[in-house]
Amino acid sequence: MPNPVQDLVVPEPPPIAVSLEPAQNALESLWLLIDANTKTGLGDWVVRTAAALTPKEREINGLVLVGFYYIVIPGQSWSDFPAYLNHLAARDPVALRDEILESYAQIIPPKNDDECPDMLPEPPSVDWEAVLESADTYLDFLHEHFGTVNIDDDLETKAYSYIIDPPAMQEMIVSHLRNMWDRFLAYEWAQTEPMLRDAVSAFQQIDFSTMSKLEALRLVAGQIPDEKKWAASLEQTEHVIFCPSAHVGPYLGAFRSRDTLRIFFGARIPNGVQFHAPDLNRAEIAVRLNALADDTRLRILKWISEAGEQRSQDIMQGLDLSQSAASRHLKQLSATGYLFERRSGGAKYYKLNPGRVRDTLQAIATFLLGS
Repeated sequence: MPNPVQDLVVPEPPPIAVSLEPAQNALESLWLLIDANTKTGLGDWVVRTAAALTPKEREINGLVLVGFYYIVIPGQSWSDFPAYLNHLAARDPVALRDEILESYAQIIPPKNDDECPDMLPEPPSVDWEAVLESADTYLDFLHEHFGTVNIDDDLETKAYSYIIDPPAMQEMIVSHLRNMWDRFLAYEWAQTEPMLRDAVSAFQQIDFSTMSKLEALRLVAGQIPDEKKWAASLEQTEHVIFCPSAHVGPYLGAFRSRDTLRIFFGARIPNGVQFHAPDLNRAEIAVRLNALADDTRLRILKWISEAGEQRSQDIMQGLDLSQSAASRHLKQLSATGYLFERRSGGAKYYKLNPGRVRDTLQAIATFLLGS
């Protein structure tokens, strides 16, 4: 009789899918805490939680997610976040440490900002004893593989103190993630999971089989700032999994693990799909209104509406905005779809999207008054 295990054929996952991905979704929410001071329009949970963290907790959160990204971000799907944490806690700490080092060794740094890092198919031979001899040799190794501008020396120096002590590294990572889950995420996940599952069900009604990965991203995300960069990233991946998020606001987030790119988008109902989910409608309207609920952003929209397409520098000068303030507000307005964004000659240009304004007003009227 044939061996049933040997005869079992595991189907190849589709190139494009929509899934809840609870473990990665939770980690994306924790990652957004790092962006809370630089991005406007993120979910209320992100804003509240970032404000509740102590400076030390914020530092550790950044260290865990950035310094140990290739350990923390799982390649496979998990039924829930606690199951993933139990698996992480049971791993051999030295194997975990070696995993991150080998991933670093495979990185090919991008030649410019419009490209994404690529990975060698196999980790090259590296003298790890020499790499780990000191914090300086470790930083030199990271600079070589990621480029100097992409490395935070202070953060990676702290990471080095754990890299050379794998049990302490594992304990620090697992204890931080458990603490964040127990204190902040568990209750929030219970509240938002039904809405996220509705979003998955709604998007699973779409036939992605005839679309390219970039076409699928346009459908899921709508307008895509930095489309060239996203297109390059999609070309380098075999599988794309779209994951609805309750916290990402109007932005897109992404985790790459080997041949799979998980892209996080604001939970909503896709255009053209009939699906009854008032919570999803309300969540999308809140994201759109958040972009308008600020005097500076309204001034930017009015300025561009009256003056026509404008460079970011013209907007800064015309409205007397600092570069950082203008960047934050323009990012949110572009991500929400109120502005079209394009690059030309090294500058960014912005133009009003009147259709998005009308769509927002119609969505509010339909939600409050009915069809």
